[in-house]
Amino acid sequence: MSQGPTKIVFLDRNTIAPQIALRAPGFAHDLVIHGQTSADELIPRLADAEIVITNKVRLSREAIDQAPGLRMVAVAATGTDGIDLAACRDRGIVVSNIRDYAVHAVPEHTFALIFALRRSLLAFRESVRQGRWQQSGQFCYFDYPIKDLAGSTLGIFGDGALGQAVAATARALGMRVLFAARKGQGKAGALYTPFEKVLAESDILTLHCPLTPANRNMIDDAEFALMTRRPLLINTARGGLVNEEALARALHSGQLSGAGFDVAAAEPPHAGSPLMKLLELPNFILTPHVAWASDEAMQVLADQLIDNIDAFQRGVPRNVVLPAETA
Repeated sequence: MSQGPTKIVFLDRNTIAPQIALRAPGFAHDLVIHGQTSADELIPRLADAEIVITNKVRLSREAIDQAPGLRMVAVAATGTDGIDLAACRDRGIVVSNIRDYAVHAVPEHTFALIFALRRSLLAFRESVRQGRWQQSGQFCYFDYPIKDLAGSTLGIFGDGALGQAVAATARALGMRVLFAARKGQGKAGALYTPFEKVLAESDILTLHCPLTPANRNMIDDAEFALMTRRPLLINTARGGLVNEEALARALHSGQLSGAGFDVAAAEPPHAGSPLMKLLELPNFILTPHVAWASDEAMQVLADQLIDNIDAFQRGVPRNVVLPAETA
């Protein structure tokens, strides 16, 4: 540990809204804040850092090896798929993440997408804008499907805090809730429904699981083929969980009745990506990875981020992704 102020480098402060207060750590420090960090800028900025804060800047083994004084990676998010955890473990670098900060924000956004799609709100709004109400000649018209949530079945992939919060809201709305077992898991256990059965029986499917090598493209052509009830598919988790080309095929073929995504495999998606091409459809909604980003949730995140750093500096790391004893 250095004898002077601890050098802390925040690589991408712009990923947290400017109105969110970031309090100072409670120890002598030198905090350098960058709004964004490109791949070319990364290694020079890591050179003398002892603690690095990152939300979406990727830290590869090569980059970590170029930061000899690095002792902690404070992730300003829950997901750590952008961090080479094995490299951190090998170096004894503690990685801490943020937990349970968006337990209201993400479920609310999830249901905003569900309500909008289940009742065709955007399609009706656009048709009204184009004059369809006047053309109808009566007090209402029925151009797009409208379905109640009560009595429908919601399949949830991921049973953590977010999945459980979504389930509680769904039950309050009179929905039947199924928690999916892991894909390929033989015996699901009493609390879980086999993966394929959830695909077949759900009217709405929603993803709330992390992205790992094992579940990348967890939803692909074969899974869409099992969705016999033409469900809605909601993804506020990670873009890589769903094969986007297969999603496009499922929407165009009618295997899905609609989809609401807050995430993409590459963010931001390029103009010609499958998700961007789907924006012309009335039953597809894409939002820019903001399900987590209520002011309230972001402030909890910012406070927890500094709590993690303070705890590490005191020698009692918290929210550790790697075992504390490797630090």
